[in-house]
Amino acid sequence: MGKRALRREPRAHWALLLLAMLVLFAGLCLNGYVTGTGAEGTHVPVEGAPGPAAATEGAAVQRLEPDGTVTSRALPAKTIALTFDDGPDPAWTPGILEVLARHRAHATFFQVGSQINRYPEITRQVVDGGHEVGLHTFTHVAAGTVPAWQLEAELKLTANALAAAGGPRATLLRLPYSATPRAQSAAEYDAWRRSAPGYLQVLTDHDTEDWRRPGVPAIVAAIKPGIVMLHDSGGDRAQTIAALEQAIPKLQAKGYRFVTVSEALRLPPPAAADPAQRWRGLILRIAQDTAAWLARTLTVLMTVAAAIGLLRLLIQLVTARIHWRRARARHERPLAYLGLVSVVVPAYNEAANIEATVRSLIGNDYPDIEVIVVDDGSSDDTAGIVERLGLPRVTVIRQPNAGKPAALNTGIRYAGGDILVLVDGDTVFAPDALGRLVQPLTDPEIGAVSGNTKVANRTGLLGRWQHLEYVIGFNLDRRMFEIARCMPTVPGAIGAFRRAAIQDAGGVSAQTLAEDTDFTMAVLRAGWHVVYEPAAVAWTEAPATVRQLWRQRYRWCYGTMQAMWKHRDTVFQRGPAGHLGRRGIGYLLLFQVLLPLTAPMIDVYGVYGLLFLHPVKVAAVWAGFTAAQVATAALALRMDGERYGPLWTLPLQQVVYRQLMYLVVIQSTIMALVGGRLRWHRMVRIGAAQQYAAAAPREADAARPR
Repeated sequence: MGKRALRREPRAHWALLLLAMLVLFAGLCLNGYVTGTGAEGTHVPVEGAPGPAAATEGAAVQRLEPDGTVTSRALPAKTIALTFDDGPDPAWTPGILEVLARHRAHATFFQVGSQINRYPEITRQVVDGGHEVGLHTFTHVAAGTVPAWQLEAELKLTANALAAAGGPRATLLRLPYSATPRAQSAAEYDAWRRSAPGYLQVLTDHDTEDWRRPGVPAIVAAIKPGIVMLHDSGGDRAQTIAALEQAIPKLQAKGYRFVTVSEALRLPPPAAADPAQRWRGLILRIAQDTAAWLARTLTVLMTVAAAIGLLRLLIQLVTARIHWRRARARHERPLAYLGLVSVVVPAYNEAANIEATVRSLIGNDYPDIEVIVVDDGSSDDTAGIVERLGLPRVTVIRQPNAGKPAALNTGIRYAGGDILVLVDGDTVFAPDALGRLVQPLTDPEIGAVSGNTKVANRTGLLGRWQHLEYVIGFNLDRRMFEIARCMPTVPGAIGAFRRAAIQDAGGVSAQTLAEDTDFTMAVLRAGWHVVYEPAAVAWTEAPATVRQLWRQRYRWCYGTMQAMWKHRDTVFQRGPAGHLGRRGIGYLLLFQVLLPLTAPMIDVYGVYGLLFLHPVKVAAVWAGFTAAQVATAALALRMDGERYGPLWTLPLQQVVYRQLMYLVVIQSTIMALVGGRLRWHRMVRIGAAQQYAAAAPREADAARPR
């Protein structure tokens, strides 16, 4: 990720992302529709008026004639047509086929289209065994409760699935939840008449109700001459198989024949399916299999992401508690004097905040400081404002615009102290922030200290969301990073460094857009430790609009990726550098790149869950995660001495703000992959941090551990 020619930011990927999400959602919806497949007894169809007399008083096999009349036929004497609904099923259909083959009996199977697509080889076994296959809709819908177009589509899809599995052109139909002709309702009759007039409707003379598992003797007693309804799927069918083993040989000994419906009525054999129908069925099967794979994959992804997220919360809570105790012990010690502290303030067009920033620094209670403001070619009156203040120990250096890293390095060169505090030009320090910030540097192994940055403009939803992000995300992470000895970022708003650590790191690099992250990683690589001081409080101005937030986070994210790539070889090193590589960069890669990249898929899965999964379970999972996040946020706010008021915005943050952040990661990733180079997007300042100059003592005191 070295320097490259400036390129236009990619745009087409947003259309591709939207298309991919729509395709993913369509696939999940297909799986949700298909997995809604029912079975006998799992749905109560809508009851209503009975069908016409010609249908309800006719025989079990019915035909709708062109003139609209219904004709029916019954099976001849001494003939039994065993029919099996809801299959094929990998557990029970093969067992039924074995029994039928052993006794040289044939049967008719009314199969569900989605099940045929799942187990086409079993449908092939049924056909090869000399049995007959009829249609039972695609998802086992109750015919009288769905529109005519849906039922017609279900039958076409099932016929295509049967053709792709090697079956002939279907001629027989049994609608789900149907039984004897007398039980046929007007809604069911009308559904058959409007949606499937070309099919012979096969009802039943004897319903064994084997789906209730009434016992083998009851099923055996229900198998009588005529059309017998049984089931080969939808539940445990062991009783059905056992009943067949008893009933078939017993009735065969009495002269009864077990044949298919078509054989019993001497119907002509069905025609072979045409190639186009087989191809349509094959494409449908591929789509269904792909949709099922997507659903399984996303279920695993959701489970893994949830487990990782909960593990992260647990680690954050444990390490935050450890860090809180450590910081409290550190604060109980008297403040040490560490000599002259040089504060470097790089400033470019910071007229809105620079006076408040400089006054807060000079007003700090640390006894020996100097402030160096480096005006980096500002087009406003930034330098003039500072010069007219006439404050002692404040120096203004003007230079042509060369970027923030160059301004920092200029200030470092002019600084007289061995401890340097690097400060953004829109930051207001609490009165004791400098003294608190430099205290950890009494330990000679520590090379840098991160302060506690707080959002100044925290009104409105956007401000509250950023405030929560700073307190919950950034600060909890910093506590964890210190315990793990892998702090990847000392924020540009407030950070202290030893001059020796700066020299070992080679100064502030301009190779990435996240110079603070790059610089901190370089300090770690040089063998220094980096810690977090929560009592060193400073307020910074956060983006006030979505557009500004996007630009800021885009730069941060892209720059962090650059820094991670630049320091990738630390994964194989030892000491602080190895801690950075394996812990810090690994953590950033997982939680700031990989998981956000999967977030769109997880969100699509969430919508899918609302539509197709059990609503109570979906609501319970969402409520559980939200409660865990709220509890964590409350703890983080308490540790930071903040009020709990913004907590009410946290659920909204999950459905609005989080999406913006993962879109930032996607944009940054695409930009990195195509080799583009991002411009520095500067935020327009409005002077929001000035309001905290007077409130600093009270707020800083609240942030200290007790």
